[in-house]
Amino acid sequence: MSAKPDVCLPSGDAELAMLDVYMPMMKSAAIVSAGQLGLFEALAAGPLAAGELAGQLQASARGIATLADFLVAIGYLERQGEAYANTALTQRWFTSRGAVDYTPGLLWTAEAWPMLGELAGAVRRGGPQTTLWQAMQARPQLGERFSAYMGAFARDLGPDLLARVPVGDEQRRLLDLGGSHGLHSIRFCERYPQLSAQIVDLPSALSETPATIAAHGLAERIALTPGDVLEFDWGQGFDLVFYLSVAHNQGADDNRHVIRRIRDSLKPGGLLVIHEYLDDQPPGAYHAAFKLTLLYETGTQIHREADYRDWLGEAGFAAIERIDLDPREKGSLLLARC
Repeated sequence: MSAKPDVCLPSGDAELAMLDVYMPMMKSAAIVSAGQLGLFEALAAGPLAAGELAGQLQASARGIATLADFLVAIGYLERQGEAYANTALTQRWFTSRGAVDYTPGLLWTAEAWPMLGELAGAVRRGGPQTTLWQAMQARPQLGERFSAYMGAFARDLGPDLLARVPVGDEQRRLLDLGGSHGLHSIRFCERYPQLSAQIVDLPSALSETPATIAAHGLAERIALTPGDVLEFDWGQGFDLVFYLSVAHNQGADDNRHVIRRIRDSLKPGGLLVIHEYLDDQPPGAYHAAFKLTLLYETGTQIHREADYRDWLGEAGFAAIERIDLDPREKGSLLLARC
């Protein structure tokens, strides 16, 4: 006799028709609400009873107990006598004491949730009525939340980049296109003292970056140059260029244009590092979900490995290497030398 499916996971074979919709919805809503309330962070220092937790969060004891019981049922909290505690994975991923605090992702999800109501319309149109970038102009809070979420992902991706991207003593100038939060440039400048970096991004994306760079003591080595990567003249003579998680926001022609300009800006033997989600066929569940997200948020798409190889080859890059990160949901790196 086979085991029953976990009703909190969309499987397509739930025994009641709406469980595939209702249970994942409730699971997501509960986790996001815990992030908004600060519940996981309140438990980071140790277990608390429902009353104590409610007092810290300025919420009703009944509400907190009801939410916490559900979070126990889905494996995000555990009971210790009368108290609630974070599980090890919750402590790791959703508190300031963990490896990476993805709470900004929960807060971003709360902002993005209403956009899903437009999914059917986006499917009919083949794209959004209002793009995410247009929405950010009207509601600056969206941009701040999104940037914080991308910062959390950058902290998660950073060790993979350090492990996979070779930097020699002779490499001294890094160009970070779309580097917004500055965390990738900071990480590499801290690891490699001979490096200096130049970050190019839209002015709105760089509002918090100077303070972050200054806090790391790198204001003399990391320069910020506000501008659109499609149009801004960032100069030449770079040894290393980052084009990380940017290409899926651009069409094919724009990416071809940017990659050609990157090639012109690199010294002989220079290295281009692309981070992206590649449109392999058939797509896995995460990649398929991300493609659907782009459809209703930005109207853009992820691209095939073959597309990147064509653009890189046309620009004069050689020795192109693909590295799939672990887990696969982190995406892939393409390393190309000129």
